[in-house]
Amino acid sequence: MVFTANAGLTIGRKFIPSNFRHKERAGEQPFFAKWMEQRGYEVNWLPENLYFEGEGDALFSGDALFCGYKFRSDIQSHRALADILGCLVISVELVDPRFYHLDTCFCPLPDGSAFWFPSAFDEYGQRAIREQVAGLIDVLPEEAMHFSCNAVVIERDIVLPAGAPRLVATLQDRGYRCYELPMSEFIKAGGACKCLTMFMPQREKC
Repeated sequence: MVFTANAGLTIGRKFIPSNFRHKERAGEQPFFAKWMEQRGYEVNWLPENLYFEGEGDALFSGDALFCGYKFRSDIQSHRALADILGCLVISVELVDPRFYHLDTCFCPLPDGSAFWFPSAFDEYGQRAIREQVAGLIDVLPEEAMHFSCNAVVIERDIVLPAGAPRLVATLQDRGYRCYELPMSEFIKAGGACKCLTMFMPQREKC
C-alpha cells in the first residue's frame, strides 16, 4: 500500500474511498476506509460499479475540482463526487496511457496557477484547463516522462522527481523552493512523489 494518493479523497472530515479498477489494488480499499473511520472521518461510499482512484484523479485548482477519467476512473463517478461534496467538478479526459492518473500530468499551485503536460489531455480537457487556470506552466515532454508533474506542493515548497531542470528553474523564478528527489525505483512501479502522498484533507471545504 505504497501509493496512498489513490486511497481516496478527503474534504474536511469527509472521506470518499476509491473503487480501484484493477483487482491487484482492489484489496487496499477496506483497509484505507477502516483506518479513516477509526480516526473519526465520515466515510462516503461511491456505487461499486463506478471506478474512482482518489487524489490520483481528483485535484483542486481554485474553486474547481478537476477530475481525470478514462484509464483508471470513470467519468460517471464525477457526478457522484459532486453530489457528495457539493462542489464544481470539471471532468478532463486523459489520452496518453503513460499518464494514466491526473496527478501524473497536472499539478495545481497555491497561487492559482499549475504546471502540466498538455499532450496528456484531449482537446476539450486542454481547453477547460486553460479557461479555468491562469499562469499555466507547460512541461517539456522529456521532463514530463520523469513524472515531474507528480509533485507534492505545500505552500511555497515543492517536492518533485529529479530530472526537470527547466521546470525547476521556472518554478524558482516564481518564488517556489524546489526539492528534487531520486524517484526512479518508484517510477518503475508507475508513480512518484504525489502518488506516495494523500492530503488529509486536500481541502477543508469546497
